[in-house]
Amino acid sequence: MVNKTLEILILGMNENVLEGKSVRLEPLDYHHAEGLVNAAAGDPSLFKWTPVPQGIAEVNQYIATALAMRDTGSSVPYAIIGQEDGIIKGSTRFWNMEYWAWPENHPLHGNNNPDVCEIGHTWLSNTAIRTAINTETKLLMLSYAFETWKVWRVCLHTDIRNERSRNAIERIGGKLEGILRAQKMSADFISRDSARYSIVSSEWPGVKEKLNVLLTRYS
Repeated sequence: MVNKTLEILILGMNENVLEGKSVRLEPLDYHHAEGLVNAAAGDPSLFKWTPVPQGIAEVNQYIATALAMRDTGSSVPYAIIGQEDGIIKGSTRFWNMEYWAWPENHPLHGNNNPDVCEIGHTWLSNTAIRTAINTETKLLMLSYAFETWKVWRVCLHTDIRNERSRNAIERIGGKLEGILRAQKMSADFISRDSARYSIVSSEWPGVKEKLNVLLTRYS
């Protein structure tokens, strides 16, 4: 078991701000635009598998689309911010949030939280690669999904060709459900086959422990 002192503290979740030791996730808004432009600039090879907006016009459209999804109740987008330097490192979101129609006599009838969701649209700047930021981001979001919303399942999709992403998901305990053929347009503008992974609520304690173990390597 991981010593409790090694666990990342969720220091605050007011207004869905998720905070850890290395990273703060703020609900995405237009005041993050300039920081996102800077985070997306640089080495284009970083975004080989994930569409990432370039320049202020694309970033503003990216934010507008994310907020429109938020307003339908299907998404919660975040800006990823380093705790040490306060610099925006990228973006991520909860999305494909589903609300099941529990019958009136069921204890979960009237539940306002999603029953299942997905974590995706995640991209990071060059300075955040191979740091604690991505691991802690996943820990904060999965903790919120399973422990606050009490979802039954969290899904993660990635381009079937993205071996680094697939290895990372499998390393923390994500289970491959299958391959979705021609599921969406890829970052290189072809039809993308996506590897679909999931973590269910009964698996969360083990996944949480693995994430904490991974984070100790950055201490």
